[in-house]
Amino acid sequence: MPTRLDEAALKQLFLDARTLRAWQQRDVPDGVLREVVDLMKMGPTANNSLPARVVFVKSLAAKERLKPHLSPGNVDKTMTAPVTAIVGFDLGFYEHRPAGETPLKGFDDKPDQAQVVAFRNGTLGGAYLMLAARALGLDCGPMSGFDNAGVDREFFAGTKTKSNFICNLGYGDPTGLRPRGGRFTFDEMAKIV
Repeated sequence: MPTRLDEAALKQLFLDARTLRAWQQRDVPDGVLREVVDLMKMGPTANNSLPARVVFVKSLAAKERLKPHLSPGNVDKTMTAPVTAIVGFDLGFYEHRPAGETPLKGFDDKPDQAQVVAFRNGTLGGAYLMLAARALGLDCGPMSGFDNAGVDREFFAGTKTKSNFICNLGYGDPTGLRPRGGRFTFDEMAKIV
């Protein structure tokens, strides 16, 4: 039976977590990135569709391939981040299933419906990735300022995967963090009916 997380865990995942723009020059081991994926894939998606796909851009050569596709304001923070996750969604998710799972039916002739399911559930996968990274002690810097088509050509060529957003990962440098932006009250964004 699940129990409520303690205050320290809530702070690490949500309350004190921030979007980082500066990074300590500290390596993120490949084993930690594997743990991130092993946690993120456990989050729920429609029909266990698991359409999220991730490319962890870590080497200098890979960063140089990503650089020309970044918006000018995102170049420095991405090039100095230990890792940049390109979070994508597989439009052929219904064909490519985990071992032992049968293909999902009804999408072959409905590409618009497949795109909606892939994008929605792939976005959930990206959110799970950020929560998993935070749970493992990493900081996150998600962003959407990049040329999707260019990133898709560079990192997803020959696949049915499309990029959604990118997320810098590592051990953040809180120096120069902007004040936290405002948040809505419950009544401004939710209601109980």
